[in-house]
Amino acid sequence: MPIAGSGIVKMLPGRKPCKDCGFPTCFAFAMKLASGGVTVDKCPYLSEEVKDKLLDALAPPIKLVTVGSGENAVKIGNEEVVYRHEKTFVHSPAITLRISDKEDNARVEEKIKKIKELQFPWVGVNLKADLLALHFESGNKDRFLALTKKVNDATDVGVVLISEDMDALFAARDICADRHPLIYPITKENIEEALPRIKANLTPVGLRGKNIEELIPLTTRLKDAGIEELVLDPGSKNVLEGIRDQTFIRRAALKQGFRPLGYPTIAFPCFLAKDGLKEMIAGSAFINKWASIIVFSDFDQYSLLPLLVHRLNIYTDPRFPMAVEEKYYEVGEPDESSPVLVTSNWALTYFLVSSAVEATKVPAYICVKEAEGLGVLTAWAAGKFSGDSVGTFVKKCGIEDKVKHRKIIIPGKVARIKGELEDALDLKWEVIIGPRETTGIGAFLPGFAKQLKG
Repeated sequence: MPIAGSGIVKMLPGRKPCKDCGFPTCFAFAMKLASGGVTVDKCPYLSEEVKDKLLDALAPPIKLVTVGSGENAVKIGNEEVVYRHEKTFVHSPAITLRISDKEDNARVEEKIKKIKELQFPWVGVNLKADLLALHFESGNKDRFLALTKKVNDATDVGVVLISEDMDALFAARDICADRHPLIYPITKENIEEALPRIKANLTPVGLRGKNIEELIPLTTRLKDAGIEELVLDPGSKNVLEGIRDQTFIRRAALKQGFRPLGYPTIAFPCFLAKDGLKEMIAGSAFINKWASIIVFSDFDQYSLLPLLVHRLNIYTDPRFPMAVEEKYYEVGEPDESSPVLVTSNWALTYFLVSSAVEATKVPAYICVKEAEGLGVLTAWAAGKFSGDSVGTFVKKCGIEDKVKHRKIIIPGKVARIKGELEDALDLKWEVIIGPRETTGIGAFLPGFAKQLKG
């Protein structure tokens, strides 16, 4: 783990009390530095040597690496815990689709289409795969470079470039260097040849060893050369070895603070399991066990969606419920005579309500009240969905400017806030008690909408 404040203060010059850093004492500065609230350059008396030591000590146990650029940049690493319940996992693994340059044009087009179009709206987020892995297998360098150019022109997703041929690897890197690709594999056999070419145009580097021990001198060599965006492949031969190796690397980095293994990892279910279903099962195991990039030979909507939902479940912060933003939402194209409903901001509640409203084909407004991600009844019991608080929200959210009527529907389970809410709205709104469950919206809303327009 990063160094504590008590350890930092021992490295400070200890001038008493200069306060040039903006803090009353060196200890106060050290504590703030340990928590990430200030940077080392705030102390003007630190030598460059001490600054370097502090920066290294304060760096996250697992290095942050970015593959891709712009809106499609994928961040991996930067993790702090072995188990999700200890705090949270930070960056979910990048689901990656492999394209071989041996595949025909139709197959390549099909996979490009998949990475662009297989997207699933799910409880407030858009689930999709993240990267393409371009694999040089044909032995024809020009064919591999043509594939790289085709993908670079057709998509804006990040790429992993896989080639044992160094000339082909770096030529492909140069084609899409602005996309910040991951180049792989750099091994003990080719590292000295590759090093000057890596430094000529820095992008993330994938290291492959025959085992974990073989990775250590590779990471050390590259770090000494100033190259730190590294991704590790321990060379696992099967899924069981993969889980063992991923576990060892994770624990070594986080529990023992072993810096040479403090990098995100890559796993290849596409090479470890030949059957489609077995490949997905292997991939799900690597989601559980900490791989940062997981490469698949293929997928469709039926295999990809369960994988993405599984990843979402593992990488949702357990400290915070899933919630949507407090505001009013439009379903369909509502107008000034459309119904207005109110609910809490638990994501599942909102999407159940919005889906039920959408199914009626009645355009409506849904006012979503901040309730710390709690469902309606739980929020009411916790005092976060009272008549007063809902009334204050309705007044400030702007819904009064969108409709000419003054009727608002509340969930039947909190019917008891009706009077309090009407008082909070200065008796200008009539509060309608709606169905207790979202399943009742289909029968309730169309008739109510007709009354409003009548």
